Formats: sequence, C-alpha cells, structure tokens
Amino acid sequence: MSTTTTVDVVGTARDRVDGRLKVMGAATYPIDVNLPGLAHAALVQSTIISGRIRDIAVDDAERAPGVVAVITHLNTPPLAIGPPTEIGPQPLPPFQSDAVLHYGQHVAMVVAETREQANSAAALVEVTYERDTPVLSFDDERATEVTHPWTPDHDRGDVSSALAEAEVRINQIYTTAENTNNPIGLFATVAVWDGDALTVHDTTQNPHGARDALAAAFGVDPAGVRILVPFVGGAFGAGLRVWPHVPLAALAARITKRPVKVVLTRAQMFTAVGHRPNTIQLLSVGASRDGLLAAIDHVSRSSIGMEGELINLVTNGSLTAYACPNVSTRARQIRQSIPIPGWMRAPGEAEGSFALESAIDELSYALNIDPIELRIKNHAHVHPDNALPWSSNALLDCYRLGAERFGWSARTPEPRSMRKMDQLVGYGMGRGALGAYQPPCKAIATIRRDGTAFVRSGGTDMGPGTYTVMSMLAADCLGVPIERVRFGLGDSAMPKAPQEGGSGFTGALGNAVHATCVSVVRAFVNLVSDDAMSPLKGCRLEGITVRNGGIQITDDPARFETYADILTRHGLDEMTIEGESAPPGETSSATMIVQEGRFIPYTPPSTGTLAHAGAFAAHFVEVNVDPDLRTIRVARVVSAVDGGRILNPKTARSQIIGGIAMGIGMALLEETVSDRTGRLVTTSLAEYVVAVNADVRDVDVLFVGEPDAMTPLGTKGIGELAITGMAAAIANAVYHATGTRFRSLPISIEKVLGLQPGH
Repeated sequence: MSTTTTVDVVGTARDRVDGRLKVMGAATYPIDVNLPGLAHAALVQSTIISGRIRDIAVDDAERAPGVVAVITHLNTPPLAIGPPTEIGPQPLPPFQSDAVLHYGQHVAMVVAETREQANSAAALVEVTYERDTPVLSFDDERATEVTHPWTPDHDRGDVSSALAEAEVRINQIYTTAENTNNPIGLFATVAVWDGDALTVHDTTQNPHGARDALAAAFGVDPAGVRILVPFVGGAFGAGLRVWPHVPLAALAARITKRPVKVVLTRAQMFTAVGHRPNTIQLLSVGASRDGLLAAIDHVSRSSIGMEGELINLVTNGSLTAYACPNVSTRARQIRQSIPIPGWMRAPGEAEGSFALESAIDELSYALNIDPIELRIKNHAHVHPDNALPWSSNALLDCYRLGAERFGWSARTPEPRSMRKMDQLVGYGMGRGALGAYQPPCKAIATIRRDGTAFVRSGGTDMGPGTYTVMSMLAADCLGVPIERVRFGLGDSAMPKAPQEGGSGFTGALGNAVHATCVSVVRAFVNLVSDDAMSPLKGCRLEGITVRNGGIQITDDPARFETYADILTRHGLDEMTIEGESAPPGETSSATMIVQEGRFIPYTPPSTGTLAHAGAFAAHFVEVNVDPDLRTIRVARVVSAVDGGRILNPKTARSQIIGGIAMGIGMALLEETVSDRTGRLVTTSLAEYVVAVNADVRDVDVLFVGEPDAMTPLGTKGIGELAITGMAAAIANAVYHATGTRFRSLPISIEKVLGLQPGH
C-alpha cells in the first residue's frame, strides 16, 4: 500500500520570516514606539569616577521650556532590587543614595515634552561632588576580591606535583581588554502606567526577567506588568540585565502620570549597559615529551564594579577541555571604580579560551608537534571529571574536516616560513566549545478553524532567527504549511520563557514548541479516535502522519482529515494547548520525535549514563601581515562546527559568521579605554573600532556531527560558539606569520610596532 511522504522544513536553508519586515523598515523596535502624550527623558551622568554628590542644583532645569519633572536621588522613593534570573543577579536600583561609584553613573533625569528640550534642560543640572580616590587597578591595595558560589574553585588531581614533574612546561600571563557590546540600535525604554498596571517597551533579551525586576522595584503584582519587545535590534548580552534607565523610565512615567521614553546616547551605551570586563590570566600547562598533558592550572582575575555581582566563568572551560588528569581552576573578581560590567557574547568563555588555546599552541611549538595533532592526542573522549561518554561530541571530525577544507596540510611549521607575494602568511587554529545549557520554557500552540496555527512564547528574538526556526519547527510538528504558521514572541503576557542568552534559548524554546505542538496533535487524535464521523476513527499518534494542515493514517493515505474539518464538526473555533520543555535527559513516556510528519517515541538516555555535551568547533585562520607596515589582515577563516541538529543552516551559518566577526574584533581591534583618572575615552564608534565587512573576508562554515541525545530536538547552542577559541586562533596565526607571540588583546598596531607592551 502506498504512503504519502512529507518533507521536513526543519533542516533546510530558509529565509527569515521577518526579513521583509526588517528590510522594509516595518519591524517595530522599542526605540520606534510613540504613544499619545509621550514625554521624553534625558539622563545626567556623573563626571567624576568616585565620591559623593554634595549638592545638585536643578532650579534652572526645572524652569527650562517644556520640562515636566527633574528626578534625582533626593526625590526618588525606595526601589527594591529584582530577583535574580536563571543566569545571575540584577544590578542594584538607581538613585538610592548620593554615592558615585563610576564615571557615567546616572545622577539625574530630566523629563520634558520633547527629547531636544530634555537634553537642553539636562545640560542645566549642576552637580557638586565630593571626590574620592578611585580604585583603578587589580593591584590597588584597597581593591577587594569578590567570591561567590557561582564561580567556585575546581580541582582534579594533584596539579602542583604534576607541574613540577612535567617534562615540558608553559607558564605565561595572558590579558584581555575591556570590550563593549555596541549593537547598532541604541537601547530605549518606553513606560506607561494605568493605575498599578505597568506596560514597558524595552530593549531586553529577557521579557519575563524585566517584568519581575520592575514588579519588585515598584512593589506591584508581576501579573500587572507587561514587557513588549517583538524585536530587539542587537544586544550581544547587553540586554540580559535590567539596567538603571529601565526603572527610571517607569519611575518618570509614574511621577508625571504620562508615558515616558528614554533613549540612551551612544556615549551612554559605553557606561550604562555593561561591558566585557578585562582579565589577567595565569596559565600553566605541563606535558610529557610525547605530548600528553599532565597538568593545567588556570587562574584569572577580572574586574567588577564597586557594587553588585556578575557571574563570569573565565576558567570553567579549562576543566573539561582536554583529557588531562590534573586540572585546577580559580576565577577571582576584583572590585574597581568602573561602570558596571555585564555579559557580552560568550562571557568568560571568550576570554578564558584565548588564554587556554594560546597556551596549547605555545606547547605545540615547545614540543615540535602539530597543533592539531596535539589537540587530537589530548582529546577528551569522555567527560574528564566523571568518565561518562558524551551525549554527542564530533570535535575530532571538526579537526579533520576543518583542516581538509582549510588546507592545513600546506602549512610549514616554522614561524615566518610562509609568504604570499610581499606578505607574511600565518596559519593558526583553536578549539571552540560552549557548555550545555537549557533552562525551563513554556509555549502555547493554537490551531484555528481557518487552518492557521498560532504558536507563541514570552521570549524574544534579538536577531539570530528565532521567529524563523520556531515557525519551521511548528510547521513540521503540526503538518501545517509554514506560510500558515504565525509565531509570537516579545510579550511577557505570553507563556514564561527564559532569556535569549547563554546559547540556550533555541534548545529551551524549541523543545517547548516541539512538546506543545505534539500535544496539540495528540488532542486532535483523542478527539477523533472514537468519532464515527471521522475517517480517522481508531487512529493512534504512532500511526498517523501530519501534512497539508491535517492528519492522515500513515498506511492508508485516503483516510485524511484537516484540522479545520475536525474543529468544525465538533463545533470548536480552535484547539489550544500549553506545554513546556522537559529538562535534558528527562521526558515523559508520551514524548515523541517528529520526522517527516510521523511520530516516533523518544527515549532519553538513562540517568547517569551520559555527560550532557555542549557544542564544539575547530577554527582555522589565515592571516596576512605586512612586514613593513605591520598591519594584520584576517584573509580567511574556516570554522567546522558540531552544533547538534541544525534547524536552519542559513541562520545557523549567520550566527557563526557573527561570532567570527566579534572574534576578529576582540583579537585585533576592540578595546574600551579609560584614561589614568578612570574617565572613559572611547565613547563612540569613531574611537571604539569594531570589525566591519572589509575585516571579515573569506569565511567558510561547515556543520558536522549528529543530533544530541539529551533532548528530543537534538540541538546545541551555537550563538556564542564561534567567538570561543577564535581570538586564540587569530593570535596563533599571527605568531606563525611573525614569530612574535602576543599574549595581550587586542593585537593592536601599536603592539605589533612595539610601541606598547603586549608580547
């Protein structure tokens, strides 16, 4: 008997479903929101680095044309700190004291009829300060060290003895500079109250986290707070925390009893929404002459502000990177008088992988072993701590296939041995990895009588293509053409979703959407299984295929009925089901995998039999260095990626290219600079140089590996993967080209010319 074959949308390269909206300028970002009676707020920022506000004169500002209110710490009510999110605590609320803890701290807010009037009046606010001596270095005797349970010390084996006995040792200091996220879109917040109900349009990656933080700040029911953010406009981690301007916008709206809009300036984006903190890392590696690792000791110090906390896992990746019996990791944070740091793409992993992968490269030269061969020799075939097999790990294939695609075999091992015309040529590589992460997530799916599907969840899409891949997934699970599927995001009134950050959102939301859509189909099956009027009578989920907006018996294609016909016959307008994702490795007996419209039972691995693997990558880089001008150009990059099941190769490739671009910026260009007093020098994209199209040349991405076993969807997080190991791959290529080892990022022209320390 013939059967009908369907073809999955998931796994095909598809254009973004929201692409036309964006290129036509029709996508609405928070900065675009305008409401009747809207007032505008401008923020006044501290011009000192540390101290107290002695006096703040606002009379002239209050009398300025169009001014509605001037708000300072003197007339701000107590605001409570919001609860921590799944990835860490929120910043402390603003305007709660006269203390100034960093340059650019918000010290006043002016609300006026227009933005121009607000900016003009803000310039009239006069602040008199009592200055303190700021803490600006790790070595300042007044600097205090922060330890907390999120960044515990880790030890495996006896590192000190293993290092002492190692035949070959590398012991070096690596440093990374402060970087600033700098999305093109300026962060904006629009707030409006209706009694105790608050609606906020905000540039956030975490609508529910923002909702909970604002509810706590103002002591209102979270159910009465609604966060709207259908499109973010880029964030790279800056939108993961509720920064002070957000509750200030809500405060201004409450005081003035009208909608208020705050748009940060580019300069404020450098001081008010976080940055990647700088690090100093001591990396010691010991090995035998034949290249087997004996010990890794990784200690880091990173900067943190004078208040609050930030999880920054700089050294965690070193614990499981290689099959090394003796590993010790320590991560320390040092309080300094700096703007509050935040998360920036692959926080901690980006910095830590630079040190580790640079040290492994240095070890390869000391041992006279090819860098790939050294990594393969020390590949962790099982989890180094618990000896469990990985749930998936195609890193060896990444090395092999990436090297073939790149042409690594053409590399001559000696530094300065390769040239292309008058340019020095260097080949470098680095291992990339990102830990497994899938927070809880809920979704709702609806099939309506008109045959359309509406699936939604309260997360957001900051650009990776979430609308697209979730529409694809829902289309496959429901058997509804993707053109008939609408996916909803960016509204905290929708089911609770985690932040889009930590490279866990696709897995969390995808598994929630998958489970929810399967439950919708199951509900239809239950509805018709004993319906004598239905051609599907007696059907079971395992025996059906979903296609063309309906259900058919797999072995009898003539027995088919659309969802619309089923709803109509039963007098229903729609079928709606809410579902949620199961934790990795945990599912119910009813969990299914949907393949080509068919439902196949999914059995997770037994508890304790597998180690949940994250994503892996091998990055290969060619740099060209001008021997006279000392300019460095990244000529080409090949990244081989084990990302589990790839839902959309087109958007996934874009994610990898974006990470590569940020890795180029981190390695060669980006540095947030302060002067000797602590005042920020880089306050625009003229001084803070990011990688542009001319810097990101020939990029090749290939995906390898199989779906991960821990979840029905089989995905891994790849959004931040490409930046891990990328800066090291570039630095390693620069060493191969020049014979000079740069251990301090960025590898600026001044360092290459020897005008600044950094070797």
